[in-house]
Amino acid sequence: MDTVIALLKEEMQAVESQVKKNLASDVQLVSQVGDYVLSSGGKRIRPMLLLLCARLCNYQGDKHIELAGVVEFIHTATLLHDDVVDSANLRRGNRSANSVWGNQASVLVGDFLFAKAFSVMVGSESLKILQILSDTTTQLAEGEILQLINTCDLEVDEPRYLQVVRDKTAILIAAACQVAGVLAGVDETQEMALREFGLEIGTAFQLMDDALDYIAAEEDFGKEQGHDLFEGKMTLPLIHAYSISAELERQEISRIIEAEELVKEDLDYICALIETKGGIDFTRRKAAERIERAKLQLAPFSDCEARQALFTLADYVITRNK
Repeated sequence: MDTVIALLKEEMQAVESQVKKNLASDVQLVSQVGDYVLSSGGKRIRPMLLLLCARLCNYQGDKHIELAGVVEFIHTATLLHDDVVDSANLRRGNRSANSVWGNQASVLVGDFLFAKAFSVMVGSESLKILQILSDTTTQLAEGEILQLINTCDLEVDEPRYLQVVRDKTAILIAAACQVAGVLAGVDETQEMALREFGLEIGTAFQLMDDALDYIAAEEDFGKEQGHDLFEGKMTLPLIHAYSISAELERQEISRIIEAEELVKEDLDYICALIETKGGIDFTRRKAAERIERAKLQLAPFSDCEARQALFTLADYVITRNK
């Protein structure tokens, strides 16, 4: 991953400058909250993917810098709203914005970031890019609503879970990759290959996030262990464990996930059950399969430094611990 960061150093610095510029507002609270979230150690996976895909397609302009910032603004806006919905106290190892400034400020600054993103993307002068990103934002909202509907529903199976993953996470990563191709004017085959690459990477990323929620240390992962369970979210490690559990184990899972409070003993029980049933390994294997499928999507492109960097970033998705 260090080689990817080094390769994109100058462009990512330009993206960061653009982000700070677009965050400027006469309303001080907007800048305070936005800067707090955007400077809190995010991995910037989405902007990096857009920049690498632009290189892969031999894009020669500079609009990819602004659009990389736009994608990060959209992502950050969803994080601000998610933390309010999830009552999260930690984000990337720091206090979440809503725990510092309150829910109202978080929601409203999230709205500002969405609005600013659309204002900036108009500068791309591409109706197609505007359509892709506006459709993506709509799908992100639908994904969050689907996840809400699935809360505490033990009948959620892998296909229903993957639909949420696609809509709430993978779709924005896919859009970041596709937009680069549109900027460069590649043919439809290559454009769709980039989109499918992003969908597979995005799905794998969320799968690993959901596995890490159960096994990563809080200081590494940046949020409380078992937060998904606390929120009643049916993610793949638990879905798999539940599907092969005995009746008494299923009853205990049902009791825990529907309880108003998640006590340490119950969290320990679920974590141990997921480990015994192979839920983490199952999820990791599924993520690894997605990464291999993602790499195959880049077949329409000739081998080059950017393509190898995309492979490196893809591998990082399943080896990270935070």
